[in-house]
Amino acid sequence: MRCVVLERCIVALTIGQVAKAAHVNVETIRYYEREGLIPSPPRTSAGYRQYTEDAIRRVRFMKRAQRLGFTLEEVGILLRLRVRRGSACHDVVAEATKAMERIDGKIDELHRMREALATLVDGCRDRRALRGCPILDALEGTNA
Repeated sequence: MRCVVLERCIVALTIGQVAKAAHVNVETIRYYEREGLIPSPPRTSAGYRQYTEDAIRRVRFMKRAQRLGFTLEEVGILLRLRVRRGSACHDVVAEATKAMERIDGKIDELHRMREALATLVDGCRDRRALRGCPILDALEGTNA
């Protein structure tokens, strides 16, 4: 790992080093930067980004939040709450509650999808010929 020491003893990391340490792709780092989720780092005279270890912590935070079901937009809100003066835990709870409600809606939708598929599968059990298959007919829109 090649690091460059910047002013005030801050270690500069390349985008590849940040990506590797955070277990993400380099393009993920670039995307987060474009979306404003990671502050644009200073660049060398050759144009290379120079990240600090804070970028690794921030990306890891975002990935953990995403694994819990937060969208990137919600992650951005959490990041802003984290540094906004006057924010309190109840602000974070409100965001988490919204995320849970969205997830519950997705779960309900998945249950409906599964039930619809189960009905189609049950209608197919005794049929042998492909012609008239209720699943294929439903997908083609000829039997819904």
